[in-house]
Amino acid sequence: MKKIQMVDLQGQYAKIKDSVNNSIEQVLNTSAYINGPLVHEFQADLEKYLGVKHVIPCANGTDALQIAMMGLGLEQGDEVITADFTFAATVEVIALLKLTPVLVDVDEDTFNINIDALKKAITPKTKAIVPVHLFGQVANMDAVMEIAKEHNLFVIEDNAQAIGANYTFKNGKKQKAGTIGNVGTTSFFPSKNLGCYGDGGAIFTNDDALAHTIRGIVNHGMYTRYYHDVVGVNSRLDSIQAGVLKAKLPLLDSYCNARRNAARFYNKAFANNPNIITPTTKSNATNSCGEICDVCDCHVFHQYTLQITNGKRDELHKHLLDNGIPNAIYYPVALHAQKAYKDDRYNETDFPVTNKLIQTVISLPMHTELDTEQLEFITNTINNFIK
Repeated sequence: MKKIQMVDLQGQYAKIKDSVNNSIEQVLNTSAYINGPLVHEFQADLEKYLGVKHVIPCANGTDALQIAMMGLGLEQGDEVITADFTFAATVEVIALLKLTPVLVDVDEDTFNINIDALKKAITPKTKAIVPVHLFGQVANMDAVMEIAKEHNLFVIEDNAQAIGANYTFKNGKKQKAGTIGNVGTTSFFPSKNLGCYGDGGAIFTNDDALAHTIRGIVNHGMYTRYYHDVVGVNSRLDSIQAGVLKAKLPLLDSYCNARRNAARFYNKAFANNPNIITPTTKSNATNSCGEICDVCDCHVFHQYTLQITNGKRDELHKHLLDNGIPNAIYYPVALHAQKAYKDDRYNETDFPVTNKLIQTVISLPMHTELDTEQLEFITNTINNFIK
């Protein structure tokens, strides 16, 4: 059996080596390293794939979130609501812009923002909601958009982990994750479902005026060289990374399907284990698929995350490492408990699900190169330990 990787980027690269190398060679031959032709070609390709009017590439996913908030004109003291159970980048940019982060609990089955908690958190100072499509599953966007409309709030989708996922609305309409709110953002960090070979990110919107503002912000506030119309930053996707992404984008759907196939194997293997809860997949806010199926494209499994209910999560983590199986605990400390984001407004009773998840979740190897032998070894090792 070949060595198990948490993410096998080498194995993936071996299959696309020629197309990736050709893209990189094109950049080297033209020496157009910043805003070169491949950046614009990738931007157009991604706009077509997502069905969105505007894609604005940038340097990384964290910048994408910050720039989106800058583009919306949020001001110091404005409250921005987001999920407590996620990576710090989401709340980090809120704090950096001197906005007021408001953290709320998540759903136990999907790990995404809890709608009741979201409603309770709204105040006259609330200006925006940042739903995080965690681990590859789209949040309940029917409800989020209804709440935003009712209270005249912006919606900024943190789509760093769910590019390629579709959301099915209650009326049956489908839309790509990241294109539903006022603006969406993503990361092209190498381990993402669509990852480059360095840092990269992008912002999506159907709002022409917002797209124009953001295009200035990413480039020092310039629309014409040396004329600075807005306060900006330096955040550009370099041409080499755009070339890598252009080569990989046509394969994104097949990558997501490979992850779903691995998730299907995991789900079946753990189905009868009373101490393991497998990920829930929901096609929309009201209708659970009940299983992972080929027509259910609401989850792209950036991570495959179990809940271990018998109190042996940490023991399992060590046992897997001892057996050569990489794994990860996302996230061991809730954002509301982090030193940087503690606030007297928060009570532990406000976060029962998050506080439970940080004690029970564990993520298994998940990538496009997993084979049956590896999956069998992983699942047998877990089932033999967790009984």
